[in-house]
Amino acid sequence: MAEKEKPNFKVVADNRRARFDYEIGETFEAGLSLMGTEVKSLRTGKATIAESYAHVDRKGEVWLVNATIPEYLSGNRFNHEPKRLRKLLLKQREIAKLAQGVEREGMTIVPMKLYFNERGRAKLQIALGRGKKLHDKREVEKKRDWGREKSRLLRDRG
Repeated sequence: MAEKEKPNFKVVADNRRARFDYEIGETFEAGLSLMGTEVKSLRTGKATIAESYAHVDRKGEVWLVNATIPEYLSGNRFNHEPKRLRKLLLKQREIAKLAQGVEREGMTIVPMKLYFNERGRAKLQIALGRGKKLHDKREVEKKRDWGREKSRLLRDRG
């Protein structure tokens, strides 16, 4: 059997709930404008992006809101605030797509994954998502349960 390839990046934080709460559309990879102590704190792997979101301001800049990067323990007076706004680095065309999705189609910019790429740069995978209703979530749960039950029945049968 072929051995699985290891990914070239280290995942720091993963928003597992996003696929349950949103219908995910187009995804983008964005850089982050960080301070030195934030990068060191990210390398310890204790960041959370579960309750965060991104928005486009009037100047055409994208900001990450409510993401928590804890203070670096060995940092001194130059340490950062854990929940400060962080600028996302994207191309103008990508920013225009995000702004159009939010304004016209009523979508949300959802952070999916925070990781270090193969060059050691902190990247954030974001996606345009439309919020699911409660009945949609129940339907997905039923399909998942039926898939598990079906595989159990087939396995027991032979």
